[in-house]
Amino acid sequence: MKYTIPGPPKGKARHRTGNGRTYTPEQTAMYENLVKYAYVEAGGKMLNGQVEMTIYAYYLIPKSISKKRRALMLEGKVRPTIKPDWDNIGKIVADSLNKIAYRDDACVTDATVRKRYSDNPRVEIEIVEV
Repeated sequence: MKYTIPGPPKGKARHRTGNGRTYTPEQTAMYENLVKYAYVEAGGKMLNGQVEMTIYAYYLIPKSISKKRRALMLEGKVRPTIKPDWDNIGKIVADSLNKIAYRDDACVTDATVRKRYSDNPRVEIEIVEV
């Protein structure tokens, strides 16, 4: 199963505490819902057993970059070293798909997150049952 989440990559933000309770920040909750919605819209089904996940996070190329550096970015020779971190991207995707794509994210036995540049910011996710 392969599908795309439009827009710039987002990472899982730390939970917040206020008024004696712990909560998920609104931006994180909204992005988690987008990940779920995109999976269901792409025809995603519940997978059983072990799961492998590959995530490509495509960042928008800054406007102020030279043509030479831009070409290197598009070729994948220059890669993003900006936030969000690769592990937070993987975490938000894996957590979002709990009970939607698999019973629990503990079922994800192999995962890869790759950060790249593109003119079209997005996150591409491939989930395969092993």
